[in-house]
Amino acid sequence: MNKIYTPPPNDWKEILRRPTQTVEDIEATVIDIFKEVNQKGDAAVAKYTSIFDGVTLKSNRVSSLEIDQAIDALDQEVKAAIQLAKNNIEKFHKAQQTGRITVETTPGVSCWQEKRPIQKVGLYIPGGTAPLFSTILMLAIPAKIAGCKEIVLCTPPSKEGAVNPAIIYAAQVCGVTRIYKVGGIQAIAAMTFGTETIPQVYKIFGPGNQFVTVAKQLATKYGVAIDMPAGPSELLVVADDTADAAFVASDLLSQAEHGTDSQVILVSTSRNLITAVEKEIQEQMSTLSRKRIAQKAIDNSKLIYVEDDATALALIDEYGPEHFIICMENEDFYVNGIQNAGSVFIGNYTPESAGDYASGTNHTLPTNGYAKQYSGVSLDSFLKSMTFQKISEEGIKNIGNAIEVMAAAEGLGAHKNAVTLRLDKIKKATS
Repeated sequence: MNKIYTPPPNDWKEILRRPTQTVEDIEATVIDIFKEVNQKGDAAVAKYTSIFDGVTLKSNRVSSLEIDQAIDALDQEVKAAIQLAKNNIEKFHKAQQTGRITVETTPGVSCWQEKRPIQKVGLYIPGGTAPLFSTILMLAIPAKIAGCKEIVLCTPPSKEGAVNPAIIYAAQVCGVTRIYKVGGIQAIAAMTFGTETIPQVYKIFGPGNQFVTVAKQLATKYGVAIDMPAGPSELLVVADDTADAAFVASDLLSQAEHGTDSQVILVSTSRNLITAVEKEIQEQMSTLSRKRIAQKAIDNSKLIYVEDDATALALIDEYGPEHFIICMENEDFYVNGIQNAGSVFIGNYTPESAGDYASGTNHTLPTNGYAKQYSGVSLDSFLKSMTFQKISEEGIKNIGNAIEVMAAAEGLGAHKNAVTLRLDKIKKATS
């Protein structure tokens, strides 16, 4: 890892740069595939599935037989773990439910807000080097709680044309209505436009590589909403001498193994801890099954020494990490002060892996600095807030003149007239 000591603030932007390609490097490919899927539908999806996934499918939809076979084939221990995680995720997201909010703003003027589910949502689940069935729980569970009627899932097939049984099982127990063997750009395009077999959706959720991230952003140009621009995984740990170096190293490696373009950073006020963590990383790296991937991510990562808590927090807020672990004696300073982070993990016994799987919080989070302006996925991500109002004769008399004055000041005569006609009718009826 790259070790950096007391970097001046003017250098932070360069030091904290993510190891990702620019949109310009990717956008042309995404645009071409979107155009072809829009024009040719399933034929274009099949073409790019063959090119990118190396398989030609008779059908891109997972059949009921495949679902039954996957459920039977999956290890009981994995099923039990999924059920435990499902219960915790359901508890946390059900707690986010809110009822109608009603206010009488002026006598006779009643306003209220209610939430309605997004009717059709699309979930993208990466299935390349790691089948992320845990992401299904994070997306399908709140979608089901919200009341979404159609929950469509797309995930890349293997070269044998199969989908990992854990993905199918998780989708089934979480209420997914349709599962498709489609990955990458073509999956996002298919859910954006709809094809002969894949329905168009109103909002697309889920992480992916840089091509998927750009594809989701392009989908917004065609009237489809997205959860957030979520790209390669990242983790920042802030730690001092109260931290366990082995724990810190294990957390850094847990994110590094996601992909070669992942980034992990340690910020510390202890030089000794930096040295100990670097040693632990090398020792633990040798035991990893995804050592090659993790090593490339570590090559893009940083060990940064700063002299005090205030400098550390300012640097962390500048980075805006997707995942943020706090292992500091003065943990309250960071917990209360952090402004830009997707999800925060506090203390030596709170690994980021807990949030990835089973603690209950959602792991679909903003990356690439978007934590400065985006939230992670929550129940509200699958809902729309709608406002209602009902005004009585008394109410329109109370606010009518103000509306007339404001409309006239803006030069919108028809707006003013819509109120004037009502006020005149009330006057005539009472005269």
